[in-house]
Amino acid sequence: MAPIVETNAGKLRGTNSDGIHAFKGIPYGAPTGGANRFMPPQPPAKWSGVRDAVSYRGHAPQLPGRPERRPELRKILGPPDATPEGEDCLTLNVSTPGLGGRRPVMVWLHGGAFAYGSGNRAVTEGANLARRGDVVVVSVNHRLNIFGFLHLAEIGGERYRHSGNAGMLDQVAALEWVRDNIAGFGGDPGNVTIFGESGGGGKVSVLLAMPAARGLFHRAVIQSGATIRVSTRERADALAGAVLQELGLGREQCERLQSVPIERLAAAIAPASRAVGPRRLPLLDRYDFGPVADGSDLPAQPFDPAAPALADDIPLLIGGTKEESGFFLADDDEVWDRRLSEDSLRARIEAVAGAEAGRVIDLYRTLDPEGSREDRLIAMLTGSNFWIRTVLLAERKAARRAAPVYVYSLDWRSPSCEGRLKAHHAMDLPFVFDTTEVPDTTRGAAGAPELAAVVSAIWAGFARNGRPEHPALPRWPAYTPEERATMIFDTECRVVADPDRDARLLWQRIAAGS
Repeated sequence: MAPIVETNAGKLRGTNSDGIHAFKGIPYGAPTGGANRFMPPQPPAKWSGVRDAVSYRGHAPQLPGRPERRPELRKILGPPDATPEGEDCLTLNVSTPGLGGRRPVMVWLHGGAFAYGSGNRAVTEGANLARRGDVVVVSVNHRLNIFGFLHLAEIGGERYRHSGNAGMLDQVAALEWVRDNIAGFGGDPGNVTIFGESGGGGKVSVLLAMPAARGLFHRAVIQSGATIRVSTRERADALAGAVLQELGLGREQCERLQSVPIERLAAAIAPASRAVGPRRLPLLDRYDFGPVADGSDLPAQPFDPAAPALADDIPLLIGGTKEESGFFLADDDEVWDRRLSEDSLRARIEAVAGAEAGRVIDLYRTLDPEGSREDRLIAMLTGSNFWIRTVLLAERKAARRAAPVYVYSLDWRSPSCEGRLKAHHAMDLPFVFDTTEVPDTTRGAAGAPELAAVVSAIWAGFARNGRPEHPALPRWPAYTPEERATMIFDTECRVVADPDRDARLLWQRIAAGS
């Protein structure tokens, strides 16, 4: 029999497969077009009778102009979300082992920076994780890029004061929906964990610093997406002004943006960013048309110069994959074909390390004397980006001496594409969701299902009690600035104190001076 749940907007009918109830395409907010564009999310319209929630409904307009992936990758990565793009995108999906009881709730925030992505992907479908951990899994769609993060407050005044963080307020609204409705799906609104990868990890970082999210979640997981700084009001205002100019509108005409066609508005993103120019702190500042430290919805930078006291009571699990950049460099012919020259390598590192480039290159040559230039480039770019931000966020949160912080590194390497991708960005997804059987770089790989069984159980256990424990693991100490204990997930899992200390110290110095 199809499961039926009553929410505060009306009744929903889901599906049942292998003991997991699924409800998809649930509206937690009204459509965001027209008069609602750039505004805080509004409640969904109520309905009578029973509404089917049996399939995904759609996702937010995506960043345009992204290049196609290499053909070899398109063959092994899962298909993109095929649901329509549009401004009726405030939807969420629920997977639950049962409608009774009070299970931990895990709210998934998808990756794709703050610019693209979807909560409707097969690799992050929640059924296996819900089954493995006896938890309720919720995935969220929300506004992205210019639709969720166009800061018009300086131009348009009070009416637009939330526009720069509308996409984050969508996520707050989704968490409020969880608070008000998840008990009917067998979840405990008093035990909610937010978790996200890449841009989703950035969303978790920002929610930790948002007063409106306070009390709506109780634990947090940041996967490959630690975010120290977001846009300033000054830069965000300059971007908004550049958008108006690109569209041929004066600063006094910002209300006309609410009727600009979706495609035309999205097409203004890239030229506006070019017009404003590079960010001030390139290693730490993240995202154009992303969250804004506006002094209100986001009172200050999320983790700069320190962790927010607002999140002192939130245990944090944080980490990434060892060679994140292998995923992005896979589309680079020089790297893929293994013909990277020494001059090209140096130029690429100078772009992120400036005058310290020579020191960085020398250190990584010492750390991996047998490695190729391509391998060292992947390691250096990972260090300059994902890894150093993870380290800085973890140490600043741990320095508060409040709730514990646990740090990990996923070092298991995918055999796909003759091993070129290594332990690449987003490889953690099939391990966390226990979906190594879906098309991805772990499919059919020896040892992948076994590691996924461990990792997914750890994530669910952390959601349950705030401690990442498993019989297959050694004791995992909390991270401190003195010990820096880091769990290494690999064929043999182990704890390492302060891995790659010399690289950490160098990147910290570069980040501080950037």
